[in-house]
Amino acid sequence: MNNPNIAALVKSEKSARKRMRYLALLQFTEGHSRTAIASMLKVSRTSVNRWITAYLTQGLSGLDETPNPGRPATLSIAQQAKLKAFVQNKSLSKQGGRLMAKDVGYYIQTEFGVTFKQANIYRLLHQLGFSWMATHSRHPKQSEATQEALKKLQDGNDP
Repeated sequence: MNNPNIAALVKSEKSARKRMRYLALLQFTEGHSRTAIASMLKVSRTSVNRWITAYLTQGLSGLDETPNPGRPATLSIAQQAKLKAFVQNKSLSKQGGRLMAKDVGYYIQTEFGVTFKQANIYRLLHQLGFSWMATHSRHPKQSEATQEALKKLQDGNDP
């Protein structure tokens, strides 16, 4: 029982994963066993069983790709907001100095009781919108007016 609608779906589908599911369904409607389909498509029999069951219970929509949310975040949204505020406050403080990954890791450890590896701290900071590039520290006695006056002076190399 060759289903022309499924064959047309196989030809028109752009997604390789979904096309594979349609091919399995096409072979199933032609009367092939699930083991034979898995062998023909070079996929596991478990995958074929899952696809066919999804089709039989939900129809063609059962073969759609579902979003994979991934692993849940270690820090909650509120904790991330608190961490972001901490980093912003530290970077803008008058004391100057650099905020390093180990400092952020120590804050996370003491505040939330969670341990992060250094690479994951940089990844987390990037997700929060921060760059790991260091800025120049500010001297506590630095004068804003003097800095602005220096910016207005013409450099000897300027035209």
